[in-house]
Amino acid sequence: MNSRPTSFDELDRKIVTALMANARSSFAEIGAGIGLSATAVKRRVDRLRETGVITGFTATVKPSALGWRTEAYVEVYCEGAAPPRRLAEVVRNHPEITAAMTVTGGADALLHVRARDVEHFEEVLERIRVEPFIRKTISVMVLSHLIPDSPEAGASHPVPRPAAEDAAELR
Repeated sequence: MNSRPTSFDELDRKIVTALMANARSSFAEIGAGIGLSATAVKRRVDRLRETGVITGFTATVKPSALGWRTEAYVEVYCEGAAPPRRLAEVVRNHPEITAAMTVTGGADALLHVRARDVEHFEEVLERIRVEPFIRKTISVMVLSHLIPDSPEAGASHPVPRPAAEDAAELR
């Protein structure tokens, strides 16, 4: 991936907007909508991928369709200053954690967790809490999504491993 700054014009913005709305749109469809040929759109998409503006293409999946019916956000409070690298190692060991970030405020990190049910969520929480540098956690369960078309309401990231196994059993 190239780290050089790149120009990003209005046509690039329209291409990115079209791909975000439907990543399966053809270059010809996008081009017809913005006044470019399919070849010109492809060249621009290739450049946007090479420069890291476009980082990938994905499918949005309804988590409950894969057996993930419980969702929560977990604030993590650490003893001392836990380095983000160490926190990243911990969250990679929990496939139920679908997003994790360091944050400002009282908590050191915020985790987005999906689980099959409340019991499964409790197991995940206990696995997180056994880390020696974690002082406490505060969990908030999601009841409903007020913006149902938001990325948080779907899964715009890889499906957690256990859910994929559940989905295979449903076929």
